[in-house]
Amino acid sequence: MGVDETTVLLVEDEEALLDIYSRWLTSQFTVKTASSGSQALDILDETVDVVLLDRLMPEMTGDEVLSEIRNRSNVCRVAMVTAVEPDFDIIGMGFDEYLTKPIERETLIETVAELAERENVAEMSRRLYALTRKQSLLQSSKSESQLEASDEYASLTEKIRTLRSELDDSLAEIGDTELVSIVRDLEDDPEAEDTEEDTQ
Repeated sequence: MGVDETTVLLVEDEEALLDIYSRWLTSQFTVKTASSGSQALDILDETVDVVLLDRLMPEMTGDEVLSEIRNRSNVCRVAMVTAVEPDFDIIGMGFDEYLTKPIERETLIETVAELAERENVAEMSRRLYALTRKQSLLQSSKSESQLEASDEYASLTEKIRTLRSELDDSLAEIGDTELVSIVRDLEDDPEAEDTEEDTQ
């Protein structure tokens, strides 16, 4: 997923803000909107990469929506966008970023781009791990001559080289904070060692 292919779900009960944020983001991202927590959960699917989530909403709060998002298998990034100043209760919350209103256009766009790039790097890292694992298994079970004669192995080696280059380029564009988050994601991901479908 490239950053320019990112799908954002905006969740905001104030229609004016929902409209403003949507107009800001539409030029660079695919945008879906929801004016309530329940509507957001109905819309949320595997196509959503980043959720911008208002914390103070009637009926279902942003905290409750966030909890439900994390209870699902969905791995999208979530930024709380709220007038609520952060307090100690944020420690146990599963968001990736916290923005306090009022928010400027540039800040909102940069936040979405950074979260999308973070997920992109995490996905590339998982794919690279799976490919290099296959390479290691073949190296331990096949002779050098067998490896050299295999077109499939040559293709695998080229995929690893290309992916490493792409990953290096992406890592150069993000900061240390994002890198730490990515590493934590991979350490916490029980699927990290079983990404066969991502490498076909």
